[in-house]
Amino acid sequence: MRWLIATILSLSASAAFAGAQLYEPLSASVRAALHKSVSDVRPPSSSFDNPMDAVEWLAEMSPRLEKRIPNRDYRMDLLRSVHYEAKRAGLDPQLVLGLMQVESSFRKYAVSSAGARGYMQVMPFWVKLIGRQDDSLFDLRTNLRYGCTILRHYLDIEKGDLFRALGRYNGSLGKPEYPNMVRAAWQNQWSYLKPPAKLAQASP
Repeated sequence: MRWLIATILSLSASAAFAGAQLYEPLSASVRAALHKSVSDVRPPSSSFDNPMDAVEWLAEMSPRLEKRIPNRDYRMDLLRSVHYEAKRAGLDPQLVLGLMQVESSFRKYAVSSAGARGYMQVMPFWVKLIGRQDDSLFDLRTNLRYGCTILRHYLDIEKGDLFRALGRYNGSLGKPEYPNMVRAAWQNQWSYLKPPAKLAQASP
């Protein structure tokens, strides 16, 4: 089993495993809900519970992403945006980072053979289906907003079954390779345990 995980990680580190979400007709109510989700203006608030949580999470994640994104300011903006959009969609931010690693290897302008675009490899048909005509899937926050919304949609369809939801996201439903790669990246590259709260020491 260990050799399989090592092989998966080496493959995901060297090349993206981008697929393509498949077009499926949506009911008017689902389209409306997804449109509202991708169109909401980002409020000026943090997705972290408190400033210390933000400092600790960013300090843990930033060095892991440094080789792929050397520019510190852009790297921190990306991480804050991933955390915000993931939490907004009810997803684990570390899962989203694992998916991005496998899908695009953190390449902003990645385009798959099927035409999927950006960090989270979103298919262009989603813009027409649930978005606005001028939405750019190469824009950082737009790509993350669509990607997280779509993965949440697939999780809802599959009643929380992450294996099947990931298969839908990649257009490889029923095949184990992609879900296993995302899970391996999530658990081995992006796992995070929140540090225990420090007890305040009483004054002497």
